[in-house]
Amino acid sequence: MAVNNLQQTVARIVEAPSWDERVQEIRRIPEIFGQQRLQAVYAAVAEAVYRPHLAPQFAYVQWRDEHELVAFQEDYDRAHELTSGFERVDPPALALVLAQEPRTSRIFRAIIGYTPGELAVAASLTGEELGLGRISTTRVKAMEAGRPPSEQAARACAEAIHRLITGTMWGVATGDLRSKIEKPDTERGWESVRELAAQGVPYSVLLHQRHYGGAFRTLLDSTSTQRGDVLEDPLEQLLIEAGVSHLRTGARNQREITARFGLTVRPAPDFVIFEGERTLRAMIECKQANDGGTARDKAARFRTLANEGTRLGGVPVFALLDGLGWQRTADALGPVVRDTDGRVFTLETLEEMLTVEPLPGLVDEVQPE
Repeated sequence: MAVNNLQQTVARIVEAPSWDERVQEIRRIPEIFGQQRLQAVYAAVAEAVYRPHLAPQFAYVQWRDEHELVAFQEDYDRAHELTSGFERVDPPALALVLAQEPRTSRIFRAIIGYTPGELAVAASLTGEELGLGRISTTRVKAMEAGRPPSEQAARACAEAIHRLITGTMWGVATGDLRSKIEKPDTERGWESVRELAAQGVPYSVLLHQRHYGGAFRTLLDSTSTQRGDVLEDPLEQLLIEAGVSHLRTGARNQREITARFGLTVRPAPDFVIFEGERTLRAMIECKQANDGGTARDKAARFRTLANEGTRLGGVPVFALLDGLGWQRTADALGPVVRDTDGRVFTLETLEEMLTVEPLPGLVDEVQPE
């Protein structure tokens, strides 16, 4: 009979004609099942209703035009041409290349294996030593974007690039440390650069680089902020277009939001939905997780928000989730379903959020002309 009850409950939730009716069915779960079975029940509901809508976030990257191969190839060709196949690479020659074609700076930086910030530090050291001044990360990025450097900046960067590739910039690595120059294309300085430029890189070397560096690693690091907003941005756009009064929580307005709506939970939820000036109507939390352990840890946040919602008189909590970590249903997705009464959405089902109370009554039906 217990098994039948579970199957019937899941079936009713799956077949619910609306999200609000689904919420009502999920809220009845504690009435139907004993305390010891609740975790398994919520996990079964999560598996049947919510898990199928999770997407593999790790399969995609936030793209930038500057990483297109065609553009990078053009810069590489210019660097190769202007240095005569990396033969004319003394600091004065490199300074002329950087002044004439500043975008080639990213080719030399890639050869070294440094970030813009790391190259800026090295160039600042050589710049101060030679009386040329410091070089900022902004200056390095501007060069890579095509902005011509000053003569002093070009000389400082050229000197740093030459010293780094020839292994004369820093001391000898000891113990478990290894210099970033100790890799196939720079292990013998400019000599190995020239050899691989002329003969090509074996596929095994490319794969080995991915093995320790990670495919798309630099792109992923440089777009971490955008990836962090992969849920918040679409949600905010949806709320704006629907005319739903809301605030998106950030570092600058945490104190304002907690004071305005009487919140005690810290930090405040990612979004607060309100009516009038101070009437809190809903809280929305966005969470990404690409592994089960992270999802389990993040699930606890929704219990905290649910308790806050109860303290405030029954303010509902919504979840917007992404990442395959939430496929862990027993102690991750299941508890989120429990603590939100089933108000769990993904990017695939995001627009359906507007059909769940109290949001339908908060949609501004008046559309701008």
